Amino acid sequence: MRMTKHLLVLCLLLLFSVVTRAQFLTDMIDTTTSLGRGMFSMYKKYDALRFSGYIQPQFQWIGSKGAESYAGGDFPEAVDNRFMLRRGRLRVDYERYNEEGMPVVQFAFQFDGTERGVFIRDFYGRFFENKWNVLSLTTGMFARPFGYEVNRSSSDRESPERGRMSQILMKTERDLGAMLSFEPMRKDHPLRNLRIQAGLFNGQGLAGPSDFDSHKDLIARISLKPVPLNAQGWRLSASVSCLYGGMQQFTRYIYRSGTAGNGHTGFRLDSAAGNEGRIAPRHYYGADAQLRIPNRKGHTEFRAEYIRGTQTSTALGSETPGEIPVADDGSRLPLYIREFDGAYFYFLQHLGSEKHQVALKYDWYDPNRELDGGQIGQPGSNTTVADVRFDTFGGGYLYYFNPHLKVVFWYDLVRNETTDLEGYTSDIKDNVFTCRLQYRF
Repeated sequence: MRMTKHLLVLCLLLLFSVVTRAQFLTDMIDTTTSLGRGMFSMYKKYDALRFSGYIQPQFQWIGSKGAESYAGGDFPEAVDNRFMLRRGRLRVDYERYNEEGMPVVQFAFQFDGTERGVFIRDFYGRFFENKWNVLSLTTGMFARPFGYEVNRSSSDRESPERGRMSQILMKTERDLGAMLSFEPMRKDHPLRNLRIQAGLFNGQGLAGPSDFDSHKDLIARISLKPVPLNAQGWRLSASVSCLYGGMQQFTRYIYRSGTAGNGHTGFRLDSAAGNEGRIAPRHYYGADAQLRIPNRKGHTEFRAEYIRGTQTSTALGSETPGEIPVADDGSRLPLYIREFDGAYFYFLQHLGSEKHQVALKYDWYDPNRELDGGQIGQPGSNTTVADVRFDTFGGGYLYYFNPHLKVVFWYDLVRNETTDLEGYTSDIKDNVFTCRLQYRF
């Protein structure tokens, strides 16, 4: 009975710690009694825990049954509309501060639970040095320090999904690794608006169950935090990012851009015996900027990000493989090395109130910028759907009922370039409408 009472008290204190401050709780506790002293002791031990989360139920309609989509995943073969739980996140943070109010340690755990299963998203620890209060070390599973959209939470983002480029190049956004960060914590530090992050990561992220080679990706980002530009409150932030990595070639057969055997521009086969065991490149270079202009109520905001580089993947996809690519018979599949680029642009505007907001977005992803549509699908060119460029024009209206609930009405107009590939000789019907509610605590 005594143990049950203590457990009930502990649960009550953890719940209160999410929504109130220490003074309110301590006012409720009578420390002159043994039970009160026990409650206070448990509170002091667990008050550093914080709980947060959100769920995103939504309805979608797409232009044709069974269409492939980056608006929450492909549609089943006989389906052109669906209800789904896009995300259901629960996060627990444990944070400790020293007597000067500087962070000492952080632990975070987040999982995603939907009708498709339960998956870990974040699981990391972060240690802060407290001599200069400028350095921290993060280890575990966490978001890659690359770009703006990849690191913006899905609960804060205005569009329902990240752009096609972000989803392909940084699938699930997270990876296992270690990262060192330079970020001054004191408000009077001369470099307080600068953040530098650099880390080593496995490379395949959550796309595979474990690392399949010894090569690591180096990822770095230098960011300028929002700084005022004028007396009217305009604020600018920006960053540059670099990913320098690759994957081991488990086969001697490598396809590189060039002139194919029949003279068409496409891919040429490199089958040199020395290819096996080498590192095929995965090099990304990006830059992003955000400008926010305050209005009488709300704000206007512009965002842009551009990424280009070299990607190693397979014949039918431009995502980083999560496992060693193998055929049905167990043989190793050849790798394809492509030069890519992509970008996105946002325009955000409140409509006379912070409750009403419109958003416009344009993004493109060209997985093979050395080819145009007319060259894709030519006989003997070794080109596939993985070489097709897509442009997406999106727009929507958001209504914020309160800080805990919002609704999004969004429409994506998706255009693929015309090629000679079967199924891609004209624009496929994959425009998609999304209506989403988001509950957040």
